[in-house]
Amino acid sequence: MAVGNLFADSISSDCQLIRDDACGGIQHIPLFVSENKSRKTEYCDVDLLVLKKGKIRIIVEIEESIIRPTQICGKFLTSALARYYIHETMNNELVGMHDSVTFIQILDSSKLKADKTSKFKQWKNLEHSINNIIPVKESNITDYRLYYGNVSDFMNREKYSDLVACIQEACR
Repeated sequence: MAVGNLFADSISSDCQLIRDDACGGIQHIPLFVSENKSRKTEYCDVDLLVLKKGKIRIIVEIEESIIRPTQICGKFLTSALARYYIHETMNNELVGMHDSVTFIQILDSSKLKADKTSKFKQWKNLEHSINNIIPVKESNITDYRLYYGNVSDFMNREKYSDLVACIQEACR
């Protein structure tokens, strides 16, 4: 909810925020690889989408429990391979990717002890590595950002001013 509220407070009026139920919305947010909406073509559900002019501009994934590189990369890759958001709330019309999509991954670090973990450095390395391979062939994701913290951290806009700036830049 804290991340959903941060996004709601940060997007411009010409952008649309779609939230899953964990982020204050009322639905799942499925991404599909083709124009055919089916279980065979659904690759993932994401936590938040920001649409601009009817196109996906920001994809957000929040990891609360499994914060290992395999999980992090898997969420990124399935989103990078997807092409469309299709949902009955949009009359099952195709919502495609913007020419430049930002993928934001947010990791819950509340169970980690800062002085006893190497996860923070590992995540920075992972962010750097993912940015080195994008754009993935035939994907519109052109920017990857990784943030971490706990719920109270994400309630503090000042602490994440760079995230707020990223959101606002994408909505310009």
